[in-house]
Amino acid sequence: MDSTARPYRSVLYIPGSKERALDKARSLPADAIIFDLEDAVAPDAKQEARATLAAALGQGGYGNRTRIVRINALITEWGLADAEALRDAGADAILLPKVNAPSDVDALADIVGPEMPIWVMMETPLAIFNAREIAAHAQVAGMVAGTNDLAKDLNCRSRPDRLPLMQALQTIVLAARAVRIVAVDGVYNAFRDDEGLKAECDQGRDLGFDGKTLIHPAQIEVTNAAFAPAQEEIDLAERQIAAYEECQAKGEGVAVVDGQIVENLHVATARRTLAKARAIAEMEKG
Repeated sequence: MDSTARPYRSVLYIPGSKERALDKARSLPADAIIFDLEDAVAPDAKQEARATLAAALGQGGYGNRTRIVRINALITEWGLADAEALRDAGADAILLPKVNAPSDVDALADIVGPEMPIWVMMETPLAIFNAREIAAHAQVAGMVAGTNDLAKDLNCRSRPDRLPLMQALQTIVLAARAVRIVAVDGVYNAFRDDEGLKAECDQGRDLGFDGKTLIHPAQIEVTNAAFAPAQEEIDLAERQIAAYEECQAKGEGVAVVDGQIVENLHVATARRTLAKARAIAEMEKG
């Protein structure tokens, strides 16, 4: 699956138990929604949340947003029932937490069937060690960095530059890019800190993530802007392609734009930039 096929700039967690939040999500400008049955739902509300979410998905109205359901881990008492109840509810993918190895994905695939795309939470040290094999699983379509859980398990300090998490984050991106699936960065916990959010979004984009998971609708605008091509990037991409095509027509293999060499690999990047801009425009139009 090519992660440039549609945008995943903003991936918003919504509690699967709250009807009001489920309804509000229908009008939010997020590219994707993770309907959460795990962390956002108390143990005594799990069964009711399952039914509430299934009804909301059946009602529809989420437009062209990607609908992802995060179930509870299959090792819990709720995971199996979550998977069985939601596999035919209208989700575009099922997100599995606490994945450590491809065998965990196999266990979910046996329940939801071979056609359901599976996303995985990359939130344990073992998952990072096994990232390449997990990403290569035939049914895995996306990887989500679980940075809070990773930080807890690593016993590392929280820093604005996320240096203690850098190896894990880069490993997730490498694994996802090796097989051309989606890679989404972890959450930014200070949801009222737009400046800090933008800095972390810029870092995630620089690392190669497609977008970022969010804990509050107020974070969507900043995130969408950060992970979209800026106008100057679009303009440069268009000029690079035009210059390269002109050189090709003359039988030359290398062009020069703004004093820098433009080869076919730069043109491939430029075409991806324009494809992403078009996909975002289509998303926002729809």
